[in-house]
Amino acid sequence: MEQQFSNVSVSKKANVYFEGKCVSHAITLPDGSRKSVGVILPGKLVFNTAAPEVIEVIEGVCSVTLAGQTTASDYRAGDAFHVEADSSFTIEVSETLHYVCHYG
Repeated sequence: MEQQFSNVSVSKKANVYFEGKCVSHAITLPDGSRKSVGVILPGKLVFNTAAPEVIEVIEGVCSVTLAGQTTASDYRAGDAFHVEADSSFTIEVSETLHYVCHYG
């Protein structure tokens, strides 16, 4: 797992969701692909997706229930989970979560 992205454009303004429980910054890589890098504080949140997403856990611990599933899966540093486009997922964070979201 890479520790940093090189030669990227970073949005100066943060995306703040759920009254500050999730904060991220959008980045664009030289090839035009988009990602976001952020932090989710402990709690239980529901996210909706427009595009497919791969969430890479950098640090922290969470449980994720994908739309249509009844069982949560646990993720920690080094793990990733996939979410379909036009879907949703519930994430319960037990330790502050640092993540990268890969779109598309």
